Amino acid sequence: MRLRRTFITNSQILVPAALIVFAAGCAAIQVSTDYSHSTDFAAYHAYSWLRAYAGNELWVDQIKRDVNQQLQAKGWMDSPTITRLYLQCEPDEDLDEWPDARIWDELLLRSSTADGWAPTVGPILQEGVTGMRSFVVEPMQFGRLFLAGDAAHIVPPTGAKGLNLAVADVAVLARAIAEFYRSGREDLLARYSEICLRRIWKVQRFSWWMTSMLHRFHHEGEFERKRQLAELDYLTSSRAAMTSLAENYTGLPLE
Repeated sequence: MRLRRTFITNSQILVPAALIVFAAGCAAIQVSTDYSHSTDFAAYHAYSWLRAYAGNELWVDQIKRDVNQQLQAKGWMDSPTITRLYLQCEPDEDLDEWPDARIWDELLLRSSTADGWAPTVGPILQEGVTGMRSFVVEPMQFGRLFLAGDAAHIVPPTGAKGLNLAVADVAVLARAIAEFYRSGREDLLARYSEICLRRIWKVQRFSWWMTSMLHRFHHEGEFERKRQLAELDYLTSSRAAMTSLAENYTGLPLE
């Protein structure tokens, strides 16, 4: 079997192989075959995240999220001295208009609490804009070519599920490949896409819900704002709701 792998430079490489696993980012490379086709499902949010890496001290409780009368802010520690920070912004945000002082002004405005807590200000080491989108390709396999991780699906970073999904894909695929070479079984390989997609769509639902709950939308009125606050109040006061959040946030069981 010969599979055609097409790069964004329009160059083509013919790869003869028994099995091929493609796990690179879906925005970088397009994979196609001569005998199959796929369906892409995509959705885009009307905002992005301005991300910044700062050299500062520990962010309170390792992670903080804030949904207030401004827009969302979030941060956590990547190391004892490096904090990853996010600010909700426009998709076409111009980074030249975001000097260090403005980034910290917005973080202090959006994240300072009524009890006097505020993030520790430090030097901004790097910044960029992260788009908020959801993407799934079906099926995740074409004969003996298999897609995994970002090559098959993208989730908004709000729920921090991208790496979890990729690891789950690889766990399912590794088991199927091991059985294929151990005993010649092909049923697990044939069901790879079916098994993974059940989990992927549940995670897409969770990530979309988290994103919608933790962001302000410019076009929404007071009704939506009140509904959002009620949802947050329910989530933080209901044991059942907190259990559901914990189950989805820490990761659903592998099949």
